[in-house]
Amino acid sequence: MLEMKSISVPAGRLDFSEKMTGAAKFCQDLRPHGMFYAKTLRSSKPRAKIRAVRLPLLPDNVVIVDWRDVRGKNIVPIVTDDQPFFARDQVNYIGEPILVATGPNPDELRKIIDSIQVDYEELPAVLTIEEALSRTSDIIYGDHPWFVSYEYLKGDPDTAIHEAAISVEDEFHTGYQEQAYLEPQSMLAEQKDGVMTVRGSMQCPFYVEEALMQALGWERTRVRVIQLPTGGGFGGKEDYPSIPAVHAALAAIKTGRPVMLVYDRGEDIMCTTKRHPSCIRVKSHLDANNHIIAREIEVLSDAGAYCGLSGVVLQRMIYSVPGVYQVQNLRVSGRACATNKVPSGAFRGFGGPQAFFAIEMHMEHVAREIGVDPLLFRKTHFLRQGDLTATGGRLRSPVELEAITDSVCTLSDYYEKRSTPKEPGGKLRGIGFSAFFHGCGFTGADERDIISARVRLCKGEDETVNLYVSSAELGQGAITTLSKIAAETLDIPLSQVLCGYPDTGVCPNSGPTVASRTILVVGRLVQEAALKMKEHWDEAFCETESHFRYPGGFSFDKKLHTGDAYLEYAWGANVVEVEVDPITYSCNILGAWAAFDIGTPIDTTIAAGQVHGGMTQGLGYGCMEVLDMKAGRPLQCSLTDYMIPTSLDVCKIDFRFVQSESVLGPYGARGMGELTLVGAAPALAAAVENAIGKPVTQLPVTSEYIMELSRHG
Repeated sequence: MLEMKSISVPAGRLDFSEKMTGAAKFCQDLRPHGMFYAKTLRSSKPRAKIRAVRLPLLPDNVVIVDWRDVRGKNIVPIVTDDQPFFARDQVNYIGEPILVATGPNPDELRKIIDSIQVDYEELPAVLTIEEALSRTSDIIYGDHPWFVSYEYLKGDPDTAIHEAAISVEDEFHTGYQEQAYLEPQSMLAEQKDGVMTVRGSMQCPFYVEEALMQALGWERTRVRVIQLPTGGGFGGKEDYPSIPAVHAALAAIKTGRPVMLVYDRGEDIMCTTKRHPSCIRVKSHLDANNHIIAREIEVLSDAGAYCGLSGVVLQRMIYSVPGVYQVQNLRVSGRACATNKVPSGAFRGFGGPQAFFAIEMHMEHVAREIGVDPLLFRKTHFLRQGDLTATGGRLRSPVELEAITDSVCTLSDYYEKRSTPKEPGGKLRGIGFSAFFHGCGFTGADERDIISARVRLCKGEDETVNLYVSSAELGQGAITTLSKIAAETLDIPLSQVLCGYPDTGVCPNSGPTVASRTILVVGRLVQEAALKMKEHWDEAFCETESHFRYPGGFSFDKKLHTGDAYLEYAWGANVVEVEVDPITYSCNILGAWAAFDIGTPIDTTIAAGQVHGGMTQGLGYGCMEVLDMKAGRPLQCSLTDYMIPTSLDVCKIDFRFVQSESVLGPYGARGMGELTLVGAAPALAAAVENAIGKPVTQLPVTSEYIMELSRHG
């Protein structure tokens, strides 16, 4: 294992004593003079035409806002522009916004919303992937039951399949996962002097700015978006905040008042985007020496009622699903299916957790089928530096999968525990392993073609440096880590670097806080801008900028899905140990271990927080987070019945970093925000499978599912 290091901060540089006051003001803490509140009327039908909306007698100080108040385009701008800000003639999922009521009394607004009557003409609804593909109901849009469909090839799979000695096939299913951020969707809009300013809880201020420009029909100079302290995001505040931001802005224009729009928890769970449910089919073809020579994979995701980000989530799923394994011949396809349910969207990992669950469990099953050790079987297929990825991109940086695997297995006593016989009649113990990666940054050349990030540094006469970026602080430490890069490069105390929450009125567009890109892409730009400033440090005032440049030698074909899908990769392996009660079928997680290669950790304390938070979120996805739908309506709409891990549920988590420097990241760093989540669920599922001796093929692995497997296999 390579020695771990991080950027050093000499003693005395960093003093949080003045900052740790608890004085941060979140959106709901603000009370501008004359503020109105807002409440949303939402569809109660999964698919229906709107025949009429019948309003009660309204007080003079209550105003209704709907699609007729949208002065620009009534479409949310995102990768696929198909979702309206307000439903007009038809609703396509339960929870779709129809109108907003705004006024000074939030309790009165709730009563008004409850008394509004909507006359619907119900239409047949498509509620599952299977229904979408079998066309048992009317197709939602277009000529196909899916929004997007992709396929790519590597090598010559047909010839290899013909030559195979054995084939092993699996089908895997995963469900929804709710982001369950602490702070629900919250926006405050206010118009002054012809400028609309929106403050709120968000990950991507420039996404919200673009949505406001589109809905209002205004120029950029008339729109300003400011991120406030934000209580978590996990992808749920990537694209969705555009909707409440526009609703609040339209209400502010119509009333002439500041307007605050805050969702309650049940509303937030019902109507906001979630992790895509999936069905993934994997078939491996092996030669007489038990080596995988070809693989066929089909990925189906449930996109919900609108496409939005589902196309790019699907791309990451199909690029991730071959796993960390070198297979010369691949055929991979994917479809994002249209259903009449809440739209699926971004969630930490962005399709990776579903993909790695499928491929890691499949590797377990193939190894069992041919009678070899699952871990040794994995090692014989590991990717290495210089290899081609599934899409034919070159792995330029070191790939330390064997060192990562050896580290986590030593840390967890994996080999000893795996070989220990289970005592009959007692509780069943099992241990499971997973290996995985996460591609850092936007897919292909989108960092260049779509974002083209910029950062700016400004030095004043007092030698204080202001750092301007649009990377949102979500509790993950973006402000600290980016400031450390600037301070280290300039060789100044961290206290001399000032970096605040993004404000589109003063910050350049560094791109959204998604895709594990903050350190790799934005951090590198901060380093470059700081190096430029260092050359002019003796000047009284100095301002430098840095722009993203697509590195030479990289290329990607979007149509064929070939080439460098990502500029850089971070790597990891997890081990989870469980104890299953054969009477109650309850599963107790005894411990979780991890090893990661994230290059040089910029801040080891922040990195440790990412590990503990990400793995806990992944374990919750693996065994307890259930969100069921009945007739298109979520059945779990509170944090009482949608169960997430609490402090009492969190097991011991131990980890190590195995370091190999990135060729692109600042100081050799890679991204890690999503990496820490994606491997926990498959390691847990493999541990349960090892304990009960039955193949696990779905997530979450609940007690009910374990009972079903134990009784029926």
